[in-house]
Amino acid sequence: MLIGNVGADPQVKYLDQGVCVAQVRLATTERGYTLQNGTQVPDRTEWHTCIFWRKMGETVEKYVHKGDKLYVEGKIQSRDWTDRQGISRKTVEIMVDNMELLSPKPAGQSAVPHSAPSQPDTPPAATPSENGDYPF
Repeated sequence: MLIGNVGADPQVKYLDQGVCVAQVRLATTERGYTLQNGTQVPDRTEWHTCIFWRKMGETVEKYVHKGDKLYVEGKIQSRDWTDRQGISRKTVEIMVDNMELLSPKPAGQSAVPHSAPSQPDTPPAATPSENGDYPF
């Protein structure tokens, strides 16, 4: 479970047979604090790559934008690959099962669904490209 701010507009692609896959970079921040001895511990921000499939991906495409606050639930998935230069790479992604938009809708905008139910089926077996990325 993560609550964070969207760092950029989603990257959205449609795969074979119209399957939507969206990628969002989500920033979560652990607030800084002061220790009893007066030492300042600064804020710490982590960036997470979140992957949304099918209808949830379509919802992300329509309603999620840079700066929005987002709640996501999902599974952590790591992948290893070798890039074009022969260097071994690794990435960790959140395969999102459920999400909720936490940002208020802009004034004058029609009703927007603020949550997307979890998808009962699993995403198709996506094959990363030769540089190890999904088709973004």
